[in-house]
Amino acid sequence: MYAPITPSLTFEEFLTWDDGSGRSFELIKGIPVPLSEPNANHEDLIERLCAYLEAHSLQLDLPYVSRQSKQVRLKTEPGEKETSRKADIVIFDKAEWQRMKGISSSAAAYVAPPGVIEVVSNNWKDDYLTKLAEYEDLGVLEYIIVDYAAFGGIRFIGSPKQPTITIYQLENGEYLPGKVFRGHDRIESRLFPDLSLTAQEIFEMSL
Repeated sequence: MYAPITPSLTFEEFLTWDDGSGRSFELIKGIPVPLSEPNANHEDLIERLCAYLEAHSLQLDLPYVSRQSKQVRLKTEPGEKETSRKADIVIFDKAEWQRMKGISSSAAAYVAPPGVIEVVSNNWKDDYLTKLAEYEDLGVLEYIIVDYAAFGGIRFIGSPKQPTITIYQLENGEYLPGKVFRGHDRIESRLFPDLSLTAQEIFEMSL
């Protein structure tokens, strides 16, 4: 269902817009579109993984800041109405985060962030197809899909279906074929090369 807003909003206008309902929205071609609220397992995994990555970055002095539920402005052509995604976890460049701390505008990914993590729910095609293309086009260096409940299609997570983490890494403007991690596979991330987490340890963050 589309919110009845006229005229359409720019990304900056959308960040300050509030319909008073308390719901979360994304901006689709200038129109705010409400999102379904995540279930408890989904929300716990996002919160705990985000906190883990933030602590990991601080401990190793990595140039990243991890934040949950932030808007990501997508690439639009001149004259097109703007679109954004509310990503589960955005991995910001620390310098960009510091820049935002010095301004009054809402914290959001105004430029392509180094990384985005999406936790899969029932609308799995958005994560595996639509958002994959959008984040590739935007230039997100690493896109991580956490499918803790094996929602995804067989062509993405195999048969029989099992919880899977897929990591796409940008090379010459295109995502390489996704690296797949399950069970006790150790996660291999370019942004977090010293990460000691296994896929199963990430899945257990939802418990």
